[in-house]
Amino acid sequence: MSVSPRSLNLTLQNGDASQRGEVAVAHAVIAGWTGRDPVAVERHIAELEELGVKRPASTPIFYRVAAARLTTDPAIEVSGPHSGGEVEFLLLRHGGKLWVGVGSDHTDCEVEKYGVTVSKQLCDKPIAPLFWAYDDVAPHWDRLILRSFVVENGVRSIYQEGTVASMLPPGALISGYVADGELPESTLMFCGTLAAHGGVRATGEFMFEIEDPVLGRKIAHAYRTVPLPIMG
Repeated sequence: MSVSPRSLNLTLQNGDASQRGEVAVAHAVIAGWTGRDPVAVERHIAELEELGVKRPASTPIFYRVAAARLTTDPAIEVSGPHSGGEVEFLLLRHGGKLWVGVGSDHTDCEVEKYGVTVSKQLCDKPIAPLFWAYDDVAPHWDRLILRSFVVENGVRSIYQEGTVASMLPPGALISGYVADGELPESTLMFCGTLAAHGGVRATGEFMFEIEDPVLGRKIAHAYRTVPLPIMG
């Protein structure tokens, strides 16, 4: 039995033309361990193992989450104080075209030690409501920049920053997920993240963006968490 797709009000920008409307997302996927440098990926796996996070079954690995978890809202509710965001570029197949956006794979850091798949499903996944046509950025893909910021003790500071060149390119990620190398229609994929300045930690206010320095534009979004009490 299938469930109803998640309907999101998005703006799709193709060249100089933009169209805003409801976009149905039936499947959400989170690609993990997507780094291009296998040595660096292995080093990070070993670091997380020391913290109690289990080694992934494969690299990259593709976690399925409910499309209902996707949101463009400025706030999300979370269980307790131990969850945090991480900026990721997004790939969306809609209307037969591939689109690029940016989102936050907000994850419960404590539950991640119990099971990564469970932790991925536990939190809503904020995404920016603007997407670019992939064809517009493909010629200069590796120059796209991801950034995130946090507010801690009232001070806004950089949390993550780097180009998408550190992660597998879209074609390799899609081919790793589906044999025919084409992301299925109405599917949205989170595609990997960057190291956090000062280490991974809980984030109550999180801002994230993707910048295209060649075409001189940016997609940005922000949200805050509303912790719910853990009653035991």
